[in-house]
Amino acid sequence: MGATTLITVAPTGAESAKADVPALPVTLDELVQTAKECEAAGAAVVHVHIRDDDARPTLDPARLRDTVRALRETTGLIVQLSTGGAVTDPYEDRLRVLDAEPDMCSLTCGTVNFGDDVFMNPWSFMVELYERTKALEVVPEFELFDLGQIAALHRLLDRHGLPYGGHVHCDLVMGVPGGMPGDARTLVAAVEALPEGATWSATGVGRTTLPVLLAALSAGGHLRVGMEDTVTFAKGRPVRANVELVERAATAATLAQRPPMPAGDARALLGIKSR
Repeated sequence: MGATTLITVAPTGAESAKADVPALPVTLDELVQTAKECEAAGAAVVHVHIRDDDARPTLDPARLRDTVRALRETTGLIVQLSTGGAVTDPYEDRLRVLDAEPDMCSLTCGTVNFGDDVFMNPWSFMVELYERTKALEVVPEFELFDLGQIAALHRLLDRHGLPYGGHVHCDLVMGVPGGMPGDARTLVAAVEALPEGATWSATGVGRTTLPVLLAALSAGGHLRVGMEDTVTFAKGRPVRANVELVERAATAATLAQRPPMPAGDARALLGIKSR
Protein backbone atom coordinates (compact mmCIF):
# COMPACT_ATOMS: atom_id res chain seq x y z
CA MET A 1 0.00 0.00 0.00
CA GLY A 2 1.33 3.42 -0.91
CA ALA A 3 1.54 6.33 1.49
CA THR A 4 -1.82 7.85 2.40
CA THR A 5 -3.13 10.73 4.49
CA LEU A 6 -5.49 10.33 7.42
CA ILE A 7 -8.06 13.14 7.21
CA THR A 8 -10.07 14.07 10.29
CA VAL A 9 -13.03 16.43 10.05
CA ALA A 10 -14.04 18.55 13.05
CA PRO A 11 -17.38 19.91 11.87
CA THR A 12 -18.83 21.88 14.79
CA GLY A 13 -16.68 22.71 17.82
CA ALA A 14 -17.90 24.63 20.86
CA GLU A 15 -16.92 28.18 19.97
CA SER A 16 -18.95 29.41 16.98
CA ALA A 17 -22.61 30.33 17.37
CA LYS A 18 -25.17 29.07 14.86
CA ALA A 19 -26.58 32.59 14.60
CA ASP A 20 -23.17 33.82 13.42
CA VAL A 21 -22.33 30.79 11.26
CA PRO A 22 -25.55 29.46 9.68
CA ALA A 23 -23.71 26.63 7.88
CA LEU A 24 -22.51 25.13 11.17
CA PRO A 25 -24.00 21.64 11.73
CA VAL A 26 -25.58 21.66 15.21
CA THR A 27 -28.51 19.23 15.05
CA LEU A 28 -28.05 15.47 14.89
CA ASP A 29 -29.50 15.36 11.37
CA GLU A 30 -27.14 18.11 10.24
CA LEU A 31 -24.16 16.35 11.80
CA VAL A 32 -25.02 12.99 10.22
CA GLN A 33 -25.48 14.56 6.78
CA THR A 34 -22.18 16.40 7.17
CA ALA A 35 -20.40 13.22 8.21
CA LYS A 36 -21.73 11.32 5.19
CA GLU A 37 -20.60 14.07 2.82
CA CYS A 38 -17.17 14.29 4.40
CA GLU A 39 -16.68 10.52 4.36
CA ALA A 40 -17.44 10.49 0.63
CA ALA A 41 -14.88 13.29 0.15
CA GLY A 42 -12.08 11.40 1.91
CA ALA A 43 -12.42 11.84 5.69
CA ALA A 44 -11.76 8.79 7.89
CA VAL A 45 -12.36 10.31 11.36
CA VAL A 46 -15.05 12.66 12.64
CA HIS A 47 -14.17 14.71 15.74
CA VAL A 48 -17.47 15.44 17.46
CA HIS A 49 -18.82 18.23 19.63
CA ILE A 50 -22.59 18.32 20.11
CA ARG A 51 -25.16 21.04 20.79
CA ASP A 52 -28.48 21.17 22.65
CA ASP A 53 -31.89 22.20 21.28
CA ASP A 54 -30.81 25.85 21.51
CA ALA A 55 -27.57 25.13 19.60
CA ARG A 56 -25.47 25.62 22.74
CA PRO A 57 -22.53 23.29 23.48
CA THR A 58 -23.47 20.35 25.69
CA LEU A 59 -22.01 17.11 27.04
CA ASP A 60 -25.41 15.56 27.72
CA PRO A 61 -24.78 11.77 28.05
CA ALA A 62 -27.94 10.69 26.24
CA ARG A 63 -27.28 13.02 23.32
CA LEU A 64 -23.71 11.77 23.09
CA ARG A 65 -24.85 8.14 22.98
CA ASP A 66 -27.46 8.93 20.34
CA THR A 67 -24.85 10.77 18.28
CA VAL A 68 -22.34 7.93 18.40
CA ARG A 69 -25.05 5.43 17.48
CA ALA A 70 -26.32 7.52 14.55
CA LEU A 71 -22.85 8.09 13.12
CA ARG A 72 -22.07 4.37 13.35
CA GLU A 73 -25.33 3.41 11.66
CA THR A 74 -24.94 5.83 8.75
CA THR A 75 -21.17 6.03 8.12
CA GLY A 76 -18.00 4.01 8.36
CA LEU A 77 -16.14 6.88 9.99
CA ILE A 78 -14.10 6.51 13.17
CA VAL A 79 -16.11 8.39 15.80
CA GLN A 80 -13.93 10.55 18.03
CA LEU A 81 -15.66 12.45 20.83
CA SER A 82 -14.19 15.61 22.29
CA THR A 83 -13.44 15.43 26.01
CA GLY A 84 -12.64 19.13 25.92
CA GLY A 85 -16.21 20.25 25.46
CA ALA A 86 -16.54 23.96 26.10
CA VAL A 87 -13.98 25.71 28.32
CA THR A 88 -16.61 25.98 31.07
CA ASP A 89 -17.46 22.25 31.28
CA PRO A 90 -16.57 20.56 34.61
CA TYR A 91 -14.08 17.71 34.73
CA GLU A 92 -16.64 15.09 35.76
CA ASP A 93 -18.80 15.81 32.71
CA ARG A 94 -15.76 15.56 30.46
CA LEU A 95 -14.83 12.17 31.94
CA ARG A 96 -18.38 10.86 31.40
CA VAL A 97 -18.03 11.44 27.65
CA LEU A 98 -16.36 8.03 27.40
CA ASP A 99 -19.53 6.32 28.62
CA ALA A 100 -20.95 6.91 25.12
CA GLU A 101 -18.44 4.29 23.87
CA PRO A 102 -16.75 6.24 21.07
CA ASP A 103 -13.97 4.70 18.99
CA MET A 104 -11.63 7.51 20.00
CA CYS A 105 -11.54 10.59 22.18
CA SER A 106 -9.40 13.68 22.39
CA LEU A 107 -7.00 13.99 25.32
CA THR A 108 -5.38 17.40 25.72
CA CYS A 109 -1.98 17.28 27.40
CA GLY A 110 -2.06 20.47 29.44
CA THR A 111 -3.71 23.77 30.24
CA VAL A 112 -3.58 26.54 27.64
CA ASN A 113 -4.79 30.11 27.27
CA PHE A 114 -7.59 29.88 24.71
CA GLY A 115 -8.21 33.38 23.40
CA ASP A 116 -9.72 35.24 26.36
CA ASP A 117 -10.45 31.98 28.21
CA VAL A 118 -8.40 29.24 29.85
CA PHE A 119 -8.74 25.61 28.71
CA MET A 120 -8.01 23.68 31.91
CA ASN A 121 -6.29 20.29 31.77
CA PRO A 122 -4.31 19.76 34.99
CA TRP A 123 -2.07 16.73 35.39
CA SER A 124 -4.46 14.86 37.69
CA PHE A 125 -7.29 15.17 35.16
CA MET A 126 -5.05 14.04 32.30
CA VAL A 127 -4.06 10.92 34.22
CA GLU A 128 -7.61 10.08 35.26
CA LEU A 129 -8.88 10.51 31.70
CA TYR A 130 -5.99 8.47 30.31
CA GLU A 131 -6.55 5.56 32.68
CA ARG A 132 -10.26 5.67 31.87
CA THR A 133 -9.56 5.42 28.12
CA LYS A 134 -7.57 2.25 28.76
CA ALA A 135 -10.22 0.72 31.00
CA LEU A 136 -12.96 1.37 28.43
CA GLU A 137 -10.78 0.48 25.41
CA VAL A 138 -11.09 3.88 23.77
CA VAL A 139 -8.14 5.11 21.68
CA PRO A 140 -7.00 8.60 22.71
CA GLU A 141 -5.77 11.22 20.29
CA PHE A 142 -3.32 13.42 22.18
CA GLU A 143 -4.11 17.06 21.42
CA LEU A 144 -1.07 19.30 21.74
CA PHE A 145 -1.42 23.07 21.80
CA ASP A 146 2.19 23.95 22.58
CA LEU A 147 5.64 22.39 22.98
CA GLY A 148 5.30 22.09 26.74
CA GLN A 149 2.35 19.78 26.23
CA ILE A 150 4.58 17.44 24.23
CA ALA A 151 6.81 17.18 27.32
CA ALA A 152 3.70 16.36 29.36
CA LEU A 153 2.80 13.64 26.83
CA HIS A 154 6.24 12.04 27.31
CA ARG A 155 5.71 12.14 31.07
CA LEU A 156 2.27 10.54 30.72
CA LEU A 157 3.57 7.70 28.56
CA ASP A 158 6.64 7.15 30.75
CA ARG A 159 4.56 6.85 33.91
CA HIS A 160 1.40 5.16 32.60
CA GLY A 161 2.42 3.20 29.52
CA LEU A 162 1.07 3.05 25.99
CA PRO A 163 -2.56 3.82 25.21
CA TYR A 164 -5.22 1.26 24.40
CA GLY A 165 -4.43 -0.05 20.92
CA GLY A 166 -0.70 0.31 21.51
CA HIS A 167 -0.15 3.23 19.13
CA VAL A 168 0.45 6.91 19.93
CA HIS A 169 -1.36 9.35 17.63
CA CYS A 170 -1.22 13.10 18.19
CA ASP A 171 -2.86 16.20 16.79
CA LEU A 172 -0.87 19.44 16.74
CA VAL A 173 -3.39 22.23 17.29
CA MET A 174 -1.73 25.36 15.92
CA GLY A 175 -2.70 29.00 15.71
CA VAL A 176 -4.86 29.24 18.86
CA PRO A 177 -4.25 32.60 20.57
CA GLY A 178 -2.26 31.45 23.59
CA GLY A 179 -0.87 28.31 21.97
CA MET A 180 1.89 27.62 19.46
CA PRO A 181 1.83 29.60 16.21
CA GLY A 182 0.68 28.00 12.99
CA ASP A 183 3.84 28.12 10.91
CA ALA A 184 6.21 25.60 9.35
CA ARG A 185 9.12 26.29 11.71
CA THR A 186 7.01 25.55 14.79
CA LEU A 187 5.46 22.48 13.20
CA VAL A 188 8.89 20.99 12.49
CA ALA A 189 10.02 21.68 16.07
CA ALA A 190 6.88 20.03 17.44
CA VAL A 191 7.21 16.96 15.23
CA GLU A 192 10.86 16.48 16.21
CA ALA A 193 9.83 16.46 19.89
CA LEU A 194 7.12 13.79 19.55
CA PRO A 195 7.58 10.29 20.98
CA GLU A 196 9.41 7.90 18.71
CA GLY A 197 7.01 5.98 16.47
CA ALA A 198 4.08 8.36 17.00
CA THR A 199 1.94 9.42 14.07
CA TRP A 200 0.50 12.92 13.96
CA SER A 201 -1.93 15.21 12.27
CA ALA A 202 -1.98 18.99 12.34
CA THR A 203 -4.77 21.51 12.71
CA GLY A 204 -4.39 25.14 11.66
CA VAL A 205 -6.89 27.42 13.39
CA GLY A 206 -8.31 30.41 11.54
CA ARG A 207 -5.97 32.02 9.04
CA THR A 208 -3.27 29.40 9.74
CA THR A 209 -5.42 26.65 8.18
CA LEU A 210 -3.69 26.56 4.81
CA PRO A 211 -0.10 27.16 5.98
CA VAL A 212 -0.42 24.33 8.50
CA LEU A 213 -2.10 22.01 6.00
CA LEU A 214 0.69 22.50 3.46
CA ALA A 215 3.45 22.25 6.08
CA ALA A 216 1.95 19.04 7.50
CA LEU A 217 1.81 17.39 4.09
CA SER A 218 5.38 18.40 3.28
CA ALA A 219 6.55 16.95 6.61
CA GLY A 220 4.75 13.64 6.10
CA GLY A 221 1.91 14.26 8.55
CA HIS A 222 -1.85 13.84 8.49
CA LEU A 223 -4.58 16.49 8.48
CA ARG A 224 -7.50 17.77 10.53
CA VAL A 225 -9.85 20.29 8.97
CA GLY A 226 -13.36 21.53 9.68
CA MET A 227 -15.57 24.38 10.79
CA GLU A 228 -14.52 23.92 14.40
CA ASP A 229 -11.17 25.34 13.34
CA THR A 230 -12.04 27.80 10.58
CA VAL A 231 -15.23 29.30 9.21
CA THR A 232 -13.52 31.15 6.35
CA PHE A 233 -12.65 29.33 3.14
CA ALA A 234 -10.79 32.26 1.60
CA LYS A 235 -10.49 35.96 2.32
CA GLY A 236 -14.00 37.39 2.34
CA ARG A 237 -15.65 34.02 1.61
CA PRO A 238 -17.23 31.96 4.41
CA VAL A 239 -17.13 28.17 4.43
CA ARG A 240 -20.40 26.93 2.90
CA ALA A 241 -20.10 23.38 4.26
CA ASN A 242 -17.51 21.21 5.98
CA VAL A 243 -17.21 19.06 2.89
CA GLU A 244 -15.48 21.97 1.11
CA LEU A 245 -12.65 21.81 3.63
CA VAL A 246 -12.35 18.03 3.35
CA GLU A 247 -12.34 18.20 -0.44
CA ARG A 248 -9.57 20.80 -0.37
CA ALA A 249 -7.52 18.68 2.04
CA ALA A 250 -8.07 15.56 -0.07
CA THR A 251 -7.03 17.41 -3.23
CA ALA A 252 -3.85 18.69 -1.57
CA ALA A 253 -3.03 15.24 -0.18
CA THR A 254 -3.53 13.66 -3.59
CA LEU A 255 -1.31 16.32 -5.18
CA ALA A 256 1.34 15.40 -2.59
CA GLN A 257 0.97 11.76 -3.78
CA ARG A 258 -0.47 10.74 -0.43
CA PRO A 259 -4.19 10.40 -1.14
CA PRO A 260 -6.83 10.06 1.60
CA MET A 261 -6.53 7.02 3.84
CA PRO A 262 -9.59 4.73 3.87
CA ALA A 263 -11.30 4.39 7.24
CA GLY A 264 -10.46 0.67 7.40
CA ASP A 265 -6.76 1.41 7.09
CA ALA A 266 -7.09 4.15 9.70
CA ARG A 267 -8.70 1.70 12.14
CA ALA A 268 -5.77 -0.68 11.69
CA LEU A 269 -3.20 2.10 12.11
CA LEU A 270 -4.77 3.48 15.27
CA GLY A 271 -5.70 0.16 16.90
CA ILE A 272 -9.43 0.89 16.97
CA LYS A 273 -11.61 -1.72 18.64
CA SER A 274 -14.47 -3.21 16.62
CA ARG A 275 -17.73 -2.20 18.35
